Amino acid sequence: MAFRLSNNLIGILNAVTFLLSVPILGAGIWLGTRADGTECERYLSAPVIALGAFLLVVSVAGLVGACCRVTWLLWTYLLAMFVLIVVLLCFTVFAFVVTNRGAGEAVSGRGYKEYRLGDYSNWLQKRVESTKNWNRIRSCLQDAKVCKSLQEKNETWAQFMSSDLSPIESGCCKPPTSCGYTYVGGTEWSKTPAGNSTDPDCGAWSNDATGLCYGCQSCKAGVVATFKRDWKRVAVVNIVFLVFIVIVYSVGCCAFRNNRRDNAYRGGWKGRGGYA
Repeated sequence: MAFRLSNNLIGILNAVTFLLSVPILGAGIWLGTRADGTECERYLSAPVIALGAFLLVVSVAGLVGACCRVTWLLWTYLLAMFVLIVVLLCFTVFAFVVTNRGAGEAVSGRGYKEYRLGDYSNWLQKRVESTKNWNRIRSCLQDAKVCKSLQEKNETWAQFMSSDLSPIESGCCKPPTSCGYTYVGGTEWSKTPAGNSTDPDCGAWSNDATGLCYGCQSCKAGVVATFKRDWKRVAVVNIVFLVFIVIVYSVGCCAFRNNRRDNAYRGGWKGRGGYA
């Protein structure tokens, strides 16, 4: 009996997924084992390896189950796909819920915005206020040299005021405007002895390239603002991906039904003695 359309489609889709999973898995292993890798890269290697391994196993199960008519493998594939749909749906809803609060505050006469940690959801605040989490995030920020572009610029005060800084640059690479510090150049600021700001970030600021405002609440707020922006983008992509996964799952259900029918047909045919 010729392969049915649904089985062919599932086979093709899983063959493509299998080919994609190999470089993903390889990249994760490379990130985790490279000798000069940063702590951030090693931290990212675990989820990349997990994603690559999951795609590899699921694609093999779907490919073999659809093309070789192995019903139990196709059932396993459908179960994994169903779990993936539920997880993606929950994550998408959760991402929209935790990112519905908080935004940068415009500063008069400045091209950039400033960020306050208390404006964001409690869940996001707790993630960065954890000492263990923040030490890891801070290490990643320093390894990524997020303030390097500002350090290398030779801007005047007027040029700096009109700069469109990213949330992380605004929060981690300069002191808050409320401190009243004098801009010298790059990431260097002159503290004002008579400053009477009550913002604790003013005392945390350092001109040392390894210090800057990495210990400031404004830096944590900048990281959270970046998380919020990226998570919203991921949530939108997830909606499109969910639609695709649901379609693939539906086709897989058709292939599973075809396998059961073919198995029943073969069983009935053998029961009648096969060839006359």
